[in-house]
Amino acid sequence: MPCPCGSGLRRQRCCSLDLATLSPPDATAPVKPLLEQAEAALADNDAARAEQALLAALELAPGREDALFALHRLLRQQGKLGAAETLLRRMVAINPNNFIPTNELTLMLLARGALAEAEIHARNAVRIAPRSAQAHNLMGLVMTEANRPLIGEYHYREVLRLLERDDAVTLANLAWNLKTQGRIAEARTLYVKSVKLNPGVLQTTLGWARTEEADRKFDRALKLIDGAEALAPNNPGVSLTRATILARKGETEAALAKLDALGQGGTLGPAELSEKGRLLDRLGRYDEAFAAFDAGKKRAIELGARRYLDDAAADLANRLRAFFTERRLTTLPRAAIRTDMPQPIFIVGFPRSGTTLIEQTLSVHPRIAAGDELPTINDSTQLIPRLFASPLVYPDALAELWMGDQREGLDLLRDHYLARVRQAGILRDGATWFTDKMPLNETHLGLIHLMFPQAPIIHLLRHPFDVVLSVYSNHLTHGFFCAAELETAAKHYALTAGLIAHYRENIPALRYRAVRYEDVVDHQEHEIRGLLDFIGEEFDPACLQFEKNQRYARTASYAQVTEKLYDRSRYRYRNYRGHLEPIVPILAPIIERLGYTIE
Repeated sequence: MPCPCGSGLRRQRCCSLDLATLSPPDATAPVKPLLEQAEAALADNDAARAEQALLAALELAPGREDALFALHRLLRQQGKLGAAETLLRRMVAINPNNFIPTNELTLMLLARGALAEAEIHARNAVRIAPRSAQAHNLMGLVMTEANRPLIGEYHYREVLRLLERDDAVTLANLAWNLKTQGRIAEARTLYVKSVKLNPGVLQTTLGWARTEEADRKFDRALKLIDGAEALAPNNPGVSLTRATILARKGETEAALAKLDALGQGGTLGPAELSEKGRLLDRLGRYDEAFAAFDAGKKRAIELGARRYLDDAAADLANRLRAFFTERRLTTLPRAAIRTDMPQPIFIVGFPRSGTTLIEQTLSVHPRIAAGDELPTINDSTQLIPRLFASPLVYPDALAELWMGDQREGLDLLRDHYLARVRQAGILRDGATWFTDKMPLNETHLGLIHLMFPQAPIIHLLRHPFDVVLSVYSNHLTHGFFCAAELETAAKHYALTAGLIAHYRENIPALRYRAVRYEDVVDHQEHEIRGLLDFIGEEFDPACLQFEKNQRYARTASYAQVTEKLYDRSRYRYRNYRGHLEPIVPILAPIIERLGYTIE
């Protein structure tokens, strides 16, 4: 029976294979004629004959790396990305020091947003080949996408050092990295240099155009898109970028027409469909907008996007509830407070709940630096078992804190977090605070309290229907890929809400303040004064003009927070009420508990 992964191999020779039973490489020489047949078939563009020869070879020698890699490439060409990734994983498991499959697997994981796993393999690539420019470039890509741009910058500059020359692609990658750090002028200089070296690279021109769009230089961005269109007429990425720029200029009809024209030439991709939905929403064509969002999600799954990992999410939530109880927390130590450097303000909330708005508002204050989406708390959950020398996983590994030689474990964990913040380059002169607004950090409120017992925790609330609808209109990977479907986004929202209620009940000392997005819109000054008072800072009137904050927000909301406060997103769900019927049973109890209503 063929393996369910889609590789074409029998299950016993694929996902059920016991790697311990593999023959040594020198015992697999008899399959060489089959590999030669596959190579000849590929040269003749006969994919079916090549696949048949490769499957036969792997039936006899399932651990043969060259056969696995050739079949992987064939499956990728056929669009069978899940099966192709499975084969790469097997190759890496068989030979962890094989650079090529490690590189390929990292790129595949990066493409589908599995950043945590991509980082594991990117790091291994550098370990395998520390003097390889390709390995450092890979690490730069992953670190930039994982919101650790300063680390990514280091690796890109290491690429240039190893190459001992300027390289157009690396300069463009470094420019994008600097753009994510808000260093727009430096990024622009590198784009100019990259294009001068090689003017025919589409991605370079697109990246430059997106940088100008982020800097609100829309006309300059459109000129660059004209050049990109000359390089690649009717390219989906070019059309999407043009539509995005036109939309930011307020030319919604023109932006929509661009995407419609692209759709007439073929099937729109997930990103294009989601952007089309957002444009239709602006025009008040809500049923069409929801249909576009829905089509975008379905298309993403067709292309290999991950579905919600509901079992993993439920398992983590259950273990967190079981560990973080009031009785146990009374016996656990807390990290000491450090006074020699700025301290964190945790802005938590489900994605699309308004966390970027609050961070952009607070970071105008001269004593509050913007940290953006720091992955460090989640990283700490992976570090704990190793740091505490525990055979258990998080959160149960925190039980080691009862041991005499681990009583200072939380101080070590706190220092690791603060060192990562310093490395990220987000601290500024005069700041006594920095923000950490990683989505769904609220999952780990218990750990945050142990590490930073006096840290202000600001929890953004917004009507749950508005939140889930907004999540559904974007392609996000946070929360165990819950955004793949409307119902799973609602399920994860409910799971997270239940976990927060548990923490609040069991940690009375939690320095927690909830703020409603709708109240910020209606009573901006009152709410911001209240937040600054909660933090312990004086009110600064500049915080009421967050749209003048020149920093680039590395989030899907980067464009919205450059506009003055508006109310068009408040209770947006009313326009989609009929489409939200499937999630009413999931969210209705939470909506009532939070004091909202369903209209």
